Amino acid sequence: MRQQTHKRGRFTNKTVAIVAALALGGGGAAIIAANASAHGDKSGSEQNNTVAAKAGTIQCPDVGQQLSDVPSKARPEVDKNLAELDNQVAKAYQQMNQQQGSNDAVLSKLNDDRSQTLNNIGSAMGGDNSQLQGMADCKWQEVANQAGQGQDGQQQGGDQQGDQQQGGDQQGGDQQGGDQQGGDQQGGDQQGGEGANEVPGNAGGQAGNGPSQDDFVDITKVQPNVQQPPEAQENGSTGTFSSECGVGDPELRNSDNVIVAPGVGNGAHHTHDYVGNDKNDAFANNQTFEQGGTSCENQDDKSTYYWPVVRAQDGKDEADANELGGGQEGNVGTILTPKSSKIEFKGNAQSKVTAMPKFLRIITGDAKAFTNGDKNANASWSCTGFEDRQLTDKYPLCPEGSSVTRTFDFQSCWDGQNIDSANHRDHVAFANEDGSCPNGFKAIPQLVNTITYDVPANTPFAVDGFPEQLHKPITDHDDFINVMSEDLMNEAVDCINSGKQCG
Repeated sequence: MRQQTHKRGRFTNKTVAIVAALALGGGGAAIIAANASAHGDKSGSEQNNTVAAKAGTIQCPDVGQQLSDVPSKARPEVDKNLAELDNQVAKAYQQMNQQQGSNDAVLSKLNDDRSQTLNNIGSAMGGDNSQLQGMADCKWQEVANQAGQGQDGQQQGGDQQGDQQQGGDQQGGDQQGGDQQGGDQQGGDQQGGEGANEVPGNAGGQAGNGPSQDDFVDITKVQPNVQQPPEAQENGSTGTFSSECGVGDPELRNSDNVIVAPGVGNGAHHTHDYVGNDKNDAFANNQTFEQGGTSCENQDDKSTYYWPVVRAQDGKDEADANELGGGQEGNVGTILTPKSSKIEFKGNAQSKVTAMPKFLRIITGDAKAFTNGDKNANASWSCTGFEDRQLTDKYPLCPEGSSVTRTFDFQSCWDGQNIDSANHRDHVAFANEDGSCPNGFKAIPQLVNTITYDVPANTPFAVDGFPEQLHKPITDHDDFINVMSEDLMNEAVDCINSGKQCG
C-alpha cells in the first residue's frame, strides 16, 4: 500500500540516493544548450522554435504562496495581479530564449514590472506591503550542463531536481558523490545497452526547454520505497468511496486555473484535462458549477477534478501548437489521453472523517517546485506493477506491458471554517505521520487520484507546466473543487466511517 498521510513519509533516504545514482548526468540541474531548435523544421510550424532554452531558468519569489492574510474583498484584484506576475515571468523567459536582449536587461525590466504589480497588490490590500517585502527581485538560475545527444543532435543535460539548488531535503551529498559519476549504475542497461528500459535518445523535449535525459529513470532499477500507512486505531475510518468520472473530454481542455487565477484567461500557462464538472474555465463560479453537467456516473457529483496534460515528445503538432498555454509557451507534442483516472476518497487512521464543505478548493503538489523547492511537491510517478516505488523528481521508464502512473494524495485535514485561503493552502493540511490532523484541523475524506497512460514505446514524455519550470516531473500537481450534493457527501462520509467500500 502507498503512503496516504503525510508526503514526507513516502520515501526512504536510501531510495532517494539510489534514484540519484541512476541519473545519467553529473551533479546539479541541466537542460538543452542555448539556441537549440528541436523540431521546428520537421513539423513545418514555427511554434517549436519559440522557446530555445539556455542553460538555466528564471527564479522568482512565489508571491502567491507567501500571502497568508488577504482581505476577502481584495482577493479578486490580488488574484488578477498574481496572474500578471506569472505572465511577466513567462514573457521574460521567452525573451531570453529568443535572445531578445541580454539576460541582465530582461531581468531588469522584469523586476521593474514586478515592483509595479506588487504595488498594485499592496494597494488592493489597503496599502499593506508588509507581506511583499523582498518579492520583486528575480534572478537567472544557472542550470549545470551535462552533454548528451538528443533530438536533432541538441546538447542535453540532466536535472537531478530543482531543490538541489534550493537546499531541498530530498537529496543530499550522495547525489553529487563519486558513485553518481561512475560505476555500473550509469552503464549498460540505463544508457542504451541491453536493458529493456533505455532512456530515449530523443529525451529532451521538442521545444528545447525540457525535459532532459536525466529526468527519466528505469523503474525496474528503483528499490521499493513506499512505507506502510499508519495502522488504523479504534476510532479510525477505514472505508473508501469511489467516483467514476471518466478520463476527460478533449473539447474541455483549457489553460485556465479558476482556483489560483479566477477571471484570467491562460492563468495556468499550460493545458489542463478536466473530469467531473463540464463548466470549468477561468470565469466559472460556484453558481456556474451548480448549474453545470458532470462526466461522473453519479450525477450528484458535480465536483471538478483537473490536472496538467501529459504530452509525448514525438515531434508532432497538437491543436494548440500556436496558442498560449500550448506551443507558444513550450508545451508541445501529442497530448496523451489517460487510459484511466481512479478517484477515491479514503479515511483517517486516527479518527472518523467529517463532511467536506461544498465548494472546498484543494491543490496538491506545486506547479513551480523546480524553482520553489520541494516543500509542497507531493505528486508521484510510477508504473503499473511497480506501485511500491514512487518518484517525485523523475519520470519513470516502464517495461513493456506496464503503464505510466501519476498519483496525487490530497490534503486530508481541514481548518473547519474556510473553503479556500489566500495562498490556497493554509485552510487544509496533510495529516501527521501517525495519521492525526494538526491542531485546529479535522479529518475529511482524503481524495486520492491515480491516472494511468499508455506511452508510445521509446518516446519521451513531459507534463505541461509554466515555461520557466522546464517540464520537470517535480512540478506535477492536481486541483479539486468539491461540488458533491450534501446527500452524496454524507453518503461518502458514512461509507468511509463504517469501513465499507462504496461508489
